[in-house]
Amino acid sequence: MPNYRPTIGLEVHVQLNTKTKLFSTAATSFGDQPNSHTTELCLALPGALPVLNQQAVKKAVQAGLALQGQIQKRSKFDRKNYFYPDLPKGYQISQLYEPFCLAGQVTIEKEDGSQKTIGITRIHMEEDAGKLIHSEDPGVDASFVDLNRAGTPLIEIVSDPVIDSPDEAVAYLTNLKAILLYIGVSDCSMEQGSLRVDANVSIRPEGQEELGTRVEIKNLNSFKAVKAAIEYEMERHEELLDSGQKITQETRLWNANYLQTFSMRSKEEAHDYRYFPDPDLVPLILEEEQIKSWATELPELPKVKKDRFIAEYGLPAYDADVLTVNKITADYFEKVVQEGASAKKASNWIMAECMAVMTEKACEITELFPAEHLSQLVQSIESGAISGKMGKSVFSEMLNSGKDPKTIISEQGLAQISDPAQVESLIDQVLQENPDSVADFKAGKDRAQKHLMGQVMKLSKGKANPGMVNQVLLKKLNEQ
Repeated sequence: MPNYRPTIGLEVHVQLNTKTKLFSTAATSFGDQPNSHTTELCLALPGALPVLNQQAVKKAVQAGLALQGQIQKRSKFDRKNYFYPDLPKGYQISQLYEPFCLAGQVTIEKEDGSQKTIGITRIHMEEDAGKLIHSEDPGVDASFVDLNRAGTPLIEIVSDPVIDSPDEAVAYLTNLKAILLYIGVSDCSMEQGSLRVDANVSIRPEGQEELGTRVEIKNLNSFKAVKAAIEYEMERHEELLDSGQKITQETRLWNANYLQTFSMRSKEEAHDYRYFPDPDLVPLILEEEQIKSWATELPELPKVKKDRFIAEYGLPAYDADVLTVNKITADYFEKVVQEGASAKKASNWIMAECMAVMTEKACEITELFPAEHLSQLVQSIESGAISGKMGKSVFSEMLNSGKDPKTIISEQGLAQISDPAQVESLIDQVLQENPDSVADFKAGKDRAQKHLMGQVMKLSKGKANPGMVNQVLLKKLNEQ
């Protein structure tokens, strides 16, 4: 967009992984029979009063701390009033005026390798609404209400409007998700709705200080959708402005089938929701000692771990970045190294072989085999006990049988031949059987050596140490 400058802000709704809802004892488990997890409060029956979930508060505060936010010792809950079938009370309990956390930040790496800090305006707690299920039966024009999700604890993380491109938006979300997964406050499953994104997009002519009219895109449920929706909206705004039209401030929905956004409603302001303090809930007061105690439970965060992997293990920045996106993978890598494997070799096997299987099976690395087994495999290759090619065969058998590498190597006779006398005997036999190739080598034909090398490996059934074979073969050829 050479003539325009985009401005993007993101609102990320994160479901906290508590066992029960924010203000009731109903379960939060996903995928169960509709309306099987409801209480009088979820149904908005008269006289039902909310009771704040302490675990939800703890996880919310820990998220704020991990994002370097300022935890407010006093916060309170407000009622956001609107009418929709999946909201039985006619209002949502949220925090508008006094959220529990202000400020915060997420650091991203830009395409040119530089770093950028994206500020967070606020983080607040709120309860989720229910879900409407629209009939897909032909001729049936009906929708059904499932209140299992109603009351599920959420935090909403609102970024400053300082994101300059769709790629920056995805980088911010990637790092934000990694932090939340590291500290264990949410599973961040976008498929199950545990992490949902609303994007606010505007553009303005280059050189203009005043921000353009913004449009909000609701409920984006994948990073791919976030990028595509923002790109589409930027292009739509540019076309409107270039043709002399105005941008309408509104809420739009992304349609992944048409790869377009569609108008949903005019953009509401806070006064449209008639916010007022919830009279059934007292202010939330947090003690300094409690905040400090929760802070001590936080693990090493991704950025810190990445920097340590570079400094401590000598890994390239790219390797460290890939390994630390997922805490389970990062911990697994460290276990492999602690068991004696080379850090770089362990990194290579995890990023190439293990991650390919993880993607195929949609599983965590710990579900493949124990870290001790991968360490054994890497060390077996490094010591020359087996070749790299044999290592891939052992890897496949580890996946299929669950056996450790030493057992597989022993049972299948895969040990590499590294005894000089055995290697020399194999080479002597090949030279004796291939006099024409020897003559070709003497005549200066380099490919003859490769042919003889291949014959030795074939005779040894791939078990001969390639480096040793190459060295001894060249020596013998030069002596003839």
